[in-house]
Amino acid sequence: MVRLTRIYTRGGDAGETSLGDGSRVAKHTIRVEAYGTVDEANAVLGLARLHTGGSADPVLAEADAMLGRIQNDLFDLGADLCTPERENPEWPPLRVVQAQVDRLEREIDAMNAELQPLNSFILPGGTPAAAYLHQGRTVVRRAERLMTHLATLEPVGEPALHYINRLSDHLFVLSRWVNDKGAKDVLWVPGKNRST
Repeated sequence: MVRLTRIYTRGGDAGETSLGDGSRVAKHTIRVEAYGTVDEANAVLGLARLHTGGSADPVLAEADAMLGRIQNDLFDLGADLCTPERENPEWPPLRVVQAQVDRLEREIDAMNAELQPLNSFILPGGTPAAAYLHQGRTVVRRAERLMTHLATLEPVGEPALHYINRLSDHLFVLSRWVNDKGAKDVLWVPGKNRST
């Protein structure tokens, strides 16, 4: 369990930070960029929950429950990414597991079954919750790009890579689901404003 007694330590003043295994790296390394971006995505989902939490609407209440689980998973993912893969570690690190990916897939399938098929791409918006979910989706995609870059340099667990890929799909479907199950989606009209 984490216990924080001091918030500042001055340990990072020279531009380095400690990873989960105790090693020190520059704060601008791809690994730190990756888990920092996962943290950023988590913060955006916290903003989305301002528009889903405490609602009597069953769709928004279920969306909030899903987002609560995802926010916890994102801390798991951050813990996974901040500890490099090593053989026979002294303390087994927290890793994302396939069951977390499977849960996302079940939720995607259940929500998508209630949505009309799309005939166009969607512009971010509709409701405040949907707009923040779209923003979260784009941050998750950036985190995925960083994670796949990291995976070209050193090992990254497959469940972690699968989770981040599935999460952007989940947030896309969830944004439609909270947009009155797609009725409030804002559709892209290709070339709509090209003529004067």
